Amino acid sequence: MKAINPALRFVLVFVGLYFILNVMYGLWISTFEHRADPLTTTITRQTSQVLNWAGDSTTWLPAEDKPTVGILQAGRRIISVYEGCNSLNVMIVFVAFVVAYKGKFRMAALFVPMGLLIIYLINILRIILLYTVALHWSAYFYYFHKYLFTAVIYAVVFLLWLWWMRLTSGFRLMDLLSANKS
Repeated sequence: MKAINPALRFVLVFVGLYFILNVMYGLWISTFEHRADPLTTTITRQTSQVLNWAGDSTTWLPAEDKPTVGILQAGRRIISVYEGCNSLNVMIVFVAFVVAYKGKFRMAALFVPMGLLIIYLINILRIILLYTVALHWSAYFYYFHKYLFTAVIYAVVFLLWLWWMRLTSGFRLMDLLSANKS
């Protein structure tokens, strides 16, 4: 039997795992119907705690009629954290890439949890910054949320991917860039 092309193997594993994990995520998230899932609640609570440590007096409160958790200041809802803001979808993309880019299992077993933690912490920072934008520059919230902070979290994932490729195959982005100049 002919060996499968490595690029085709990568695409098939990535798309397959991404699809399977997203279906599982969708099934899991649908069990919560009109209330926030535990991860969204946890990340919102932790974000509120960090804001409190930084000197802002905030509380968090799950909505009763929709799957969001609010961060409030003086009883006023500043932002609502929705299910999509819990970073799980970004984590799925990250895991699918690491698994698809074939490396040693032991290295992946260490790299994946570390990468997930980095993504989670960056997401908390993202929500803190969104809270700050909503509090002080609410007219710009949509643009920061939709474009800037989405780009930032995916840039972090991209950097993690580059790091993973470097660890597993010695890949260096600069080698690729310098090869294109010749």
